[in-house]
Amino acid sequence: MHAIGVDIGGTKIAVGVVDADGRIVAKLRRETQPQDPASIDAAIADAVAELAQTYEFHAIGLAAAGFASSDRNHMTFAPNIAWREYALGDKVRELVGRDDVAVVVENDGNAAGWAEYVHGAGQHAQNMTMITIGTGIGAALIVNGELVRGAYGFAAELGHMRVVPDGLPCGCGRRGCWEQYGSGSALTREARRAGIEREVRAAALLARAGGDAARIGGPDVTAAAAEGDELAIELLHDLGTWIGEGLASVAAILDPEVFVVGGGVVAAGDLLLEPARQAYAEHVPAQGLRPTTPIVAAEMGNDAGIVGAAALAREAVVG
Repeated sequence: MHAIGVDIGGTKIAVGVVDADGRIVAKLRRETQPQDPASIDAAIADAVAELAQTYEFHAIGLAAAGFASSDRNHMTFAPNIAWREYALGDKVRELVGRDDVAVVVENDGNAAGWAEYVHGAGQHAQNMTMITIGTGIGAALIVNGELVRGAYGFAAELGHMRVVPDGLPCGCGRRGCWEQYGSGSALTREARRAGIEREVRAAALLARAGGDAARIGGPDVTAAAAEGDELAIELLHDLGTWIGEGLASVAAILDPEVFVVGGGVVAAGDLLLEPARQAYAEHVPAQGLRPTTPIVAAEMGNDAGIVGAAALAREAVVG
């Protein structure tokens, strides 16, 4: 049975038809205006109408960054789109105009995590924690085969665990949140700082950024590290250490069978994941008395949001 998955970004959407094995058989993209929610609704409906000319489906999953309500119909809040208690599911359902199609709204981290659980790196586990290393830290929690959303839809905001009392300010309004130290933004911040304060050691990074430290990005660090640059390797090691220490705290609460790590920086492979594993082993409670929890790279890539949203919508229909 086909289902449609929609990955809603700040300025564009990706819409795919997904089969029961997690394969995307058709995909479209549409530009949107983040300050005009109606434009997003219309773009989704337009793409769905185009796909409906060729494919039969009875479920649409909508995945977006932000807080999805527990009724799986509203976006309570989104950081990059003008949604406030916005009935996204109802709006899209009305525009699609089909009573036989279920529409499910989901947080994008949850959708990506579900894709990994059903079709990717976590598919052999009943208890899986996924984190996505991007601008912040996204997460998804699978406990005993169920996606944890919380009483009000706010669960799995692991990036806002406080790891450094009175630490760096965070966009959430607090200080010392994990994502200020273990995210792609943190990697970029530290790389740019090195480009200013340690010009000689940062020569390879500066060369990639045209000599401008302010233009150094995470992909530059990953690429330089892959070529053996010592500073880039050090930066990834520091990031991996923060990731591993945070996962050790998560393990104290959830005790998962596997940690899945996604996001573009995972392209660095063991240059990132091995320091994370080492830090995790050093900081996990009851070390030496519990099985080693694998920390592995995500497998679904950039299509995880589409695949996971479609799978969750399909599940809402077939049960």
